[in-house]
Amino acid sequence: MPEATSIGSLPQYRDAFREHERQVRISTGRLACWLVIVLMPLGTLADWKVYPTQVVPFLVLRLVCSALVIGVWLLHWSPIARKYYPAVGMPIVLLPSFFMVLMIYLTHGLIEPELAGVASPYYAALNLILLAVSAVGHWSVGETLFAVGSVICLYLGFTIPILQRDTAPIFFTNVYFLALTGIIVVAGNFVFNRLRFREFALRLELDASRKKLEENNRKLDGQNQELADTIQKLTEAESQLVQSEKMASLGRMSAGIIHEINNPLNFATTGLFTLRKKSKHVAPDQQADYEDTLKDVEDGITRVKNIVSDLRMFTHPSSDDQDEVEASEVVASAMRFLSNELKEKVNLEQKLLENQAVRANKNKLIHVFVNLIQNSLDALRNKPFNNGERPTIWIEGRHENGLSCLIVRDNGPGIANEYLDKIFDPFFTTKEVGEGMGLGLSICYRIMQESQGRISVRTEVGKFCEFTLEFPAKA
Repeated sequence: MPEATSIGSLPQYRDAFREHERQVRISTGRLACWLVIVLMPLGTLADWKVYPTQVVPFLVLRLVCSALVIGVWLLHWSPIARKYYPAVGMPIVLLPSFFMVLMIYLTHGLIEPELAGVASPYYAALNLILLAVSAVGHWSVGETLFAVGSVICLYLGFTIPILQRDTAPIFFTNVYFLALTGIIVVAGNFVFNRLRFREFALRLELDASRKKLEENNRKLDGQNQELADTIQKLTEAESQLVQSEKMASLGRMSAGIIHEINNPLNFATTGLFTLRKKSKHVAPDQQADYEDTLKDVEDGITRVKNIVSDLRMFTHPSSDDQDEVEASEVVASAMRFLSNELKEKVNLEQKLLENQAVRANKNKLIHVFVNLIQNSLDALRNKPFNNGERPTIWIEGRHENGLSCLIVRDNGPGIANEYLDKIFDPFFTTKEVGEGMGLGLSICYRIMQESQGRISVRTEVGKFCEFTLEFPAKA
């Protein structure tokens, strides 16, 4: 890690450190005020022991000093202290120093005049004040130098006028020790400030590193989640491919089965034709039952033929050729594929236009309707119905705005608004894992684009969902 001093040389670190120091200086300044406010009156005990005759005058001076420092304390709560905190904190040192040297001066001519006050033990209080600057105040080296110089100057200013020859050694000793104390205080503050600055810079760098680490962790979590989602999609895609391969194999097998089914169907059709020819030989009273039976058999064979035809189309490799496709035939084929799921489970209402045709690939368009109807069936399973309402699917045809439209609508739970922009994206699904891959609507979207058409959705949560297929109208 780089040295804090080199880090701290950057302007943003310096500015942050100054703002931090401002808060600390104001807080420690208030504490220092209370120390002066409390300790100055307590010094009366020393007055009583050293200068018993001056207890009352000195107590007055001490109380005046405390009162002035209370004003300084109040100033520390004002906006002025925030802006000029070095100047506001300086009286905390100068006021008690002034009153202490004043008491030293007042001893001249009152008590032990031969010492002229220079030998007063109260000189030691100045050393305590200087040490308090180092211990309590977070002062800069410049401010500490000013405070030390001010205290020494106050002492010199009050003692030099009353200095006598025989007290010069004591005076020199006092000044010497004051100066030594001042040097220790300045040096201590210099080292202390460097340590605090280093600690602050390292803490800032640590906070920056922690935030960067947290940001990297968030990005890593996001990447891990994306990777997990991708793996899940790949797993589902693999399952889908396996299923597709199975369907392809089933298609090849179905092609052979369809060929085999067609032969007996043709025999049955020929037999029906022959039986219908023989109907004239049936007794008149049995003629009606005979015709009804032949019709039922014929309808059943026709239905099987339609199913076989649909299977042949789905199992046969599809081309991209487009033609005029009758909408009713496409819908009928799609419903035959889903007949088992539609039967007695939902109401199915059709309102297709007569002879409505669109230009598309029939096989792919059937795929679109199978997907849309299957989605409606899945949605209707997830909605409770009350008050006699039944799950219903509407299939409708329209001509509007020069377009041929086919509409699939259901009264299911609808689609949430936040999903509307994503429903045609590949692999987007709101179904549970394993229930769908989210490819159905994206395939429908692509098929409609191939047909020069478009697919759109209109929905209201809790009420309905409606998909509209728009095709260019025939010329």
